[in-house]
Amino acid sequence: MTSLAVQQQASRTFAARLASRGDLTGFLMELTEEIGADNYMLVTILHEQDRNEARIVASNWIYDAIQLAGHPLIAALAQGPLAAAPGSRPRSLITSRAPAAGPLNGEEARLLAVLGHCEIYSLQLNVGRQRLFILFSAAQAGQINVDGLMRAQLQCCYALSQVPALLAAASMRDPLSDRERECLFWVSEGKTTDEVAVILGVSSNTVNSYITQAIRKFSASNRAMAVATAIRSGII
Repeated sequence: MTSLAVQQQASRTFAARLASRGDLTGFLMELTEEIGADNYMLVTILHEQDRNEARIVASNWIYDAIQLAGHPLIAALAQGPLAAAPGSRPRSLITSRAPAAGPLNGEEARLLAVLGHCEIYSLQLNVGRQRLFILFSAAQAGQINVDGLMRAQLQCCYALSQVPALLAAASMRDPLSDRERECLFWVSEGKTTDEVAVILGVSSNTVNSYITQAIRKFSASNRAMAVATAIRSGII
């Protein structure tokens, strides 16, 4: 069996278990670990009048980094000149050495590096008629395996093309913030408030606050109902 056939078979195996937003997160986390990266962000680009904006489909970036970058900047990072089409060798953006004329200014670049995004790769994904981008980043330059990146890119293209309904649902806007969604996801996995607090690096009161906000946004009566609504909606 050729290496391409092996990758296709592996991708079909991944796709067979992509039944929810949580499965998508698990799939991307596995790829992130395999290539030696720390973070991932799967985005689709919205073209609105005179600007492009990123819609985040799935991500494990911390809230502060997303707020710092902003969706227009994430769009610029995703589809910039270093974005690698399938089959081409990816090139990295080293944020500490980002050119002044690029999408990042000096202050943004330094802060992204501090927040664990010293090296960023952008990969273009052709998924049916959709074009998405996935960003992989690491806290240290040279940490990510470039050959592994190329395999991960093909796996993403094949696996995501098998689950168009899930991808469409994940791409839809939902009322939750990233932190609210993360809290509900870990609650759905059976984690207690204190355990979620440890996982996310925040206080238990903060976790309870996020969950309370999610309950309110879903007009649910308790966290179990909010989790059920989020799962039915494909949000987690």
